Amino acid sequence: MAAKVYDILKGSFLTNEDAFKNWRFILFAAGLAIVMIYTGHTYEKKVHRLAALNERVTELHSEYTDLERRLMFLQMESTIARNIEKKGIAPAKNPPQKIIISPSRDAND
Repeated sequence: MAAKVYDILKGSFLTNEDAFKNWRFILFAAGLAIVMIYTGHTYEKKVHRLAALNERVTELHSEYTDLERRLMFLQMESTIARNIEKKGIAPAKNPPQKIIISPSRDAND
């Protein structure tokens, strides 16, 4: 048992006549490790990008909400009246009257 462990530590399993079989497995394991490392890095990059995009969406949503609130304030009748009052325009004191035009008799002839 100690001799096998000593052979493994010495690396003789890579130089004996059955070494090709061992080298193929070592190269396969190394290739698999490289692929796993690459996919892990790609996954982490995508996670960071997704987190940044979610943060941007939250920021844009709060900006939209703020702009919507400001627009609602600007559309209020009191705000509009205050703004046009600065230009010298005042709201009407009398309500508008409906004008009814009756058809004339000449139009039927």
